[in-house]
Amino acid sequence: MPYDNGLPADAKQKAAKTYNAAAEHFDAAPVAFWARYGRRTVERLNLQPGAKVLDIGCGTGASVFPAAEAVGPTGTVVGIDLAEDMIRVGQRHAAERGFDNVTFQVADMTDLDYPRDGFDAVVCVFGIFFVADMERQVADLWRLVRPGGKLAITTWGGDLFEPASTGWWQVIQRERPDLYAPAKPWTRLTDPHELRRLLAAGGVTGAKIVKEDGHQELHQPEDWWAVVLGSGLQWTLLHMDEAEVARVRAANIAWVRDNGVKKVDTGVLYAVATKPV
Repeated sequence: MPYDNGLPADAKQKAAKTYNAAAEHFDAAPVAFWARYGRRTVERLNLQPGAKVLDIGCGTGASVFPAAEAVGPTGTVVGIDLAEDMIRVGQRHAAERGFDNVTFQVADMTDLDYPRDGFDAVVCVFGIFFVADMERQVADLWRLVRPGGKLAITTWGGDLFEPASTGWWQVIQRERPDLYAPAKPWTRLTDPHELRRLLAAGGVTGAKIVKEDGHQELHQPEDWWAVVLGSGLQWTLLHMDEAEVARVRAANIAWVRDNGVKKVDTGVLYAVATKPV
């Protein structure tokens, strides 16, 4: 059955707006988990020099740049994202770091115009849950992988940003109850068995799925606010005025400080499959 799980039909547009707002915050130290899991995803692919890679939902390049390093100057990496500001920041980083083998494009993952079997590897880190029909999306990505090539899909574990996430929603419920517990796309796919079932429904066989515990250190309570600004939690802030945001910020920082929160959960699931020859 389709993996819609009640996700709003306009989820892609919401995601683009949210991550456009978050784009300039992705370089902050408290959101180093983006780069960490992007690199770790790529490391699982064992990319070879000269390989051709497609990165779906690439953000500012967390997995694009490790892939570009792996494939070298004779390889290519194409990164696509629906959020224009993410692409803009990624292009800036590519220019600053001298990556000539990288191309960033604004594109919708549900409407890709690439040839079948066109890539040695297709990567999707923290992006598959933004589409209503994940089953169909997986099948579309698998179609783009050449025989002998690999597909990598990475998703969040079940306790993202806890325990600070609990405090966040408590504050939101008090300040703006109408925004309390909105649809959180990343909660749609947090179990290894569900991920395996999704891949199988999309025609992907022989996937290796690994669950990795992880966390992000908060060296000071204010670091939690940097996580909020550089993540999908931005969606809630976009629906508030300045005074509301200021109150939510103060209350969140106080909650983290009062509860002695020193780190938040960032566990992930990695899935890697090799397409049969």
